[in-house]
Amino acid sequence: MGGENRKSGLRLWRNARLATLAQGAPGLGIVEKGAIAVRDGLIIYAGAEADMPAAALHGAETVDCEGRWITPGLIDCHTHLVYAGNRANEFEMRLAGATYEEVARAGGGIVSSVKSLRAASESELVAQTLPRLDALIAEGVTSVEVKSGYGLDLENEKKSLRAARRLGEERPVTIRTTCLAAHALPPEAKGDKDAFIDLVAETILPAVAAQGLADAVDGFCEGIAFSPEQMARVFDKAKALGLPVKLHADQLSNLHGAELAARYGALSADHLEYTDEAGAEAMARAGTVAGILPGAFYFIRETKKPPIELFRHHGVKMAVATDSNPGTSPLTSLLLTMNMAATLFGMTVDECLAGVTREAARALGLLDKAGTLEAGKSADLAIWDIERPAELVYRMGFNPLHARIWRGQ
Repeated sequence: MGGENRKSGLRLWRNARLATLAQGAPGLGIVEKGAIAVRDGLIIYAGAEADMPAAALHGAETVDCEGRWITPGLIDCHTHLVYAGNRANEFEMRLAGATYEEVARAGGGIVSSVKSLRAASESELVAQTLPRLDALIAEGVTSVEVKSGYGLDLENEKKSLRAARRLGEERPVTIRTTCLAAHALPPEAKGDKDAFIDLVAETILPAVAAQGLADAVDGFCEGIAFSPEQMARVFDKAKALGLPVKLHADQLSNLHGAELAARYGALSADHLEYTDEAGAEAMARAGTVAGILPGAFYFIRETKKPPIELFRHHGVKMAVATDSNPGTSPLTSLLLTMNMAATLFGMTVDECLAGVTREAARALGLLDKAGTLEAGKSADLAIWDIERPAELVYRMGFNPLHARIWRGQ
């Protein structure tokens, strides 16, 4: 069998319960007594074992799942995973009563992460990031989006994105990179936001695109960051370069960032605590995914929740992500993130699981390749020691992963 299997590249996982998350299927697309057949890293069959064509079995290396559950591999569709150092000292300062302004005056905030990243080499960034990536992988994560945004000049943004790309060479995981140069104002900009946006649009984005370092472009649209008009200039350039866009929108106030993202056909708009009905309607029409980020809400003790019910009402797809970053969400557990989304925001088990699989893939423009258990998709699987899918959302600090399969291996 071994020699034939090596030639055919055929593997079969049988005696499993599947949560396929297939589009159009009710709920989680559950198949009892299911099986998944994989050839050369792609799913060729996912469904009831009894209905599997005999050809799918011939010469296959077979794994008996002993009744375990299989979901698509998890996808973390919003992270700032590449950074140097940490900001635990700021956390301590805030606990002692310091305001954000006082922290910033003491050299904290995003500027602190910019200083640390600029001082680190590309290899140092990779080495510091791998443990965070490993924590995600250990929970069944098979795809991760990684943003830049702590470089804030051409060379350091490129360094950050190169480090992110290298993560995919160091580990068996799909990495999608996003250029977030329009994240904050660097010290050398001396408060001139328009001049910095010119630098992002005219220098940084074209260079990043020419070197193939980014799969998408993001920005922070907020009073403490950049205006909708400034973000529109960045998005115009991204579109001209053929790069899809995403947006940090409506996190701390309603600048109508959700509508701006929708106007540009953004893959996703993320945070969205202050999004109104017009924003939700616009996102629904544009097919822009809502990126729900409970880690930041929890960590900065926000009280305004994203309008989950509005998104449901208008049919906006919702992804769930860690927003892993050193300042406002030092979180590297997508399982805990699901629990937070359910507990803090009232999302259902089905919404949470779809949010870290199918809808997360949609938010990255990867739905044709990942996010569901369907023929033709990458064989990215997570196999779980659980009795029912709700356990993945219900437990805190417990990892029931039995096995993780990436591209069939």
